[in-house]
Amino acid sequence: MMRQVQKLQAELAKLQEELGNRTTEATAGGGMVRAVVNGRQELVSLEIKPEAVDPEEVELLQDMILAAVNEALRQAREMVAQEMGRLTGGLGIPGLF
Repeated sequence: MMRQVQKLQAELAKLQEELGNRTTEATAGGGMVRAVVNGRQELVSLEIKPEAVDPEEVELLQDMILAAVNEALRQAREMVAQEMGRLTGGLGIPGLF
């Protein structure tokens, strides 16, 4: 039993490292803003098309950025949960993710 737990721990550590290197991306404003997030829930890149920048519509741009980043983060959380669920067989292991 202990060997199985150790093997599972090693597999989980490897998967967490792999997931940290994977990314998800989301866009907002018809593709005017694109956010890329990694499996560690970090914003990796943020692209804003020049035509999206209008000094009179800064609030709209801010809303598009928030929407893209939040969607990319949601996708990253979903990716991590899905991959971890495959490895653990759906067991809810506290502190794992």
